Amino acid sequence: MSGKQFLRRAFEYVLTFFAAISINFFLPKAMPGDPLALIAGDAIRQMGSEKITELRQAYGLDLPLGQQYLVYLGNLLRGELGYSYRYSGGQSVLEVILDRLGWTLLLVVASLILATLIGSTLGAWAAWHRGQARDLGLLTILFTLRSMPPFWLAMIIIPLFAIRWQLFPSGDSYSIPRPVGIQGFLDVLHHAILPILVLTLAYIPTAFAIMRSAMLSVLRADFIRTARAKGLRERDVRLRHAMRNAILPLITLVTLDFGQMLGGVTLIETVFNYRGIGSMMYEAVKSRDYPLLQGGFLIFTLGVLVINLMTDWLYPYLDPRLKETRA
Repeated sequence: MSGKQFLRRAFEYVLTFFAAISINFFLPKAMPGDPLALIAGDAIRQMGSEKITELRQAYGLDLPLGQQYLVYLGNLLRGELGYSYRYSGGQSVLEVILDRLGWTLLLVVASLILATLIGSTLGAWAAWHRGQARDLGLLTILFTLRSMPPFWLAMIIIPLFAIRWQLFPSGDSYSIPRPVGIQGFLDVLHHAILPILVLTLAYIPTAFAIMRSAMLSVLRADFIRTARAKGLRERDVRLRHAMRNAILPLITLVTLDFGQMLGGVTLIETVFNYRGIGSMMYEAVKSRDYPLLQGGFLIFTLGVLVINLMTDWLYPYLDPRLKETRA
């Protein structure tokens, strides 16, 4: 991708980001309920009109919606996301997000890598045995798995692995009191295994389907017949020629799955009571915590846009045909 093309794509992403943050601001405001009920709690019933007015002014809720939007944009330009209504003690939205972001990235990145590796390997293997019993068996199993919602899959796994067999904890990100050192690392891993397992199982079928389809298409290409005509071993033809070209669509798949996982991780973290961005967003929706909800959506939006921009930039280097087409 040339510098001019990169700048044009970057400008398009800036416009997309502006549209996203605008929706991010107005959509939570459309939810029913009064955030003051959370801020003041039960004490709101005993408050007079003057105290309620002071609270609205303190949180900027007394301003017209258009003016609140301008204040929101100004704060974003300064890197300020405001203060959470739900978390007391003056904890800012940025502090809450940074405290939980690592937990969500652990689940998403680990699950994405595992699902891509396992799914693409199975997809290539199924394509090499197209029409055979092993191919049809994998298709049946994985497309049945694809039809299961991730949260429903989690509700099957928890009673088995966490309750009946007691192999893993049923929730949270770590034990309380929290271990330290190597024990702390192993404890975090122990708590993350079931959520990672659910997310991995949920997205393996997608990687499998993409890789199988791409491999079948490549195996019918002329250069594969030429490689075989040269007397190359079938293993070399499949691994060095076919799989190398079929793996390119997985780059797009990883980009799409990253955005889907960021959305799907909310339900998984809620089911497992995991201390990530997803469960934070769920609690923010329930409590009408506008700043926290907007901050969470902002992080998700930035993550998806950055990954897509990086993919647009890298893809021509991985597939030289795109360079020739653009030239």
